[in-house]
Amino acid sequence: MANWSYLVAYLISFLFIGVAWYNHHYMFSLTKRVTKQIYWVNNFWILTMSMLPVSTAWAGRFINDVQPELFYFIIFTLWAWAYAALSYTIMRANRDDHPEIAQKIRRMSVYRMHASVWFWLIWAGVVALIFYWPPVSLVFTLIELIMMAILTPADSDRLFS
Repeated sequence: MANWSYLVAYLISFLFIGVAWYNHHYMFSLTKRVTKQIYWVNNFWILTMSMLPVSTAWAGRFINDVQPELFYFIIFTLWAWAYAALSYTIMRANRDDHPEIAQKIRRMSVYRMHASVWFWLIWAGVVALIFYWPPVSLVFTLIELIMMAILTPADSDRLFS
């Protein structure tokens, strides 16, 4: 199959969007307040998500080239920052009046992962490795997404029942 790299990149990005939306819906189903700040941080997060098709197509076509894989990883990084900012902003908006909601958001694996020094140290290692083995950007993204998909909050499938 000559275009296997397109399919691999596409499937990783599809998983990316699916896992991100699941966690996004979880946070927004919990929150009791949506402020202007949450609105604008959420828009920035959506902007980073909208860049995925371009970065995925380029990374899929040139899976062994540094520039497309680095670009894909930059988009992933912008997404991670935006998601961390969004989850923090929602948590902070609920902290005073609804501390239980703030605590649930703080316990989310995606929140803990992006707030961890270890995540960012590994991230820095991946950036360096991209120059030696470019597909590491997709591998790292896939590993993080699998972890986020498996480690969803225990009550995430009971929110609307």
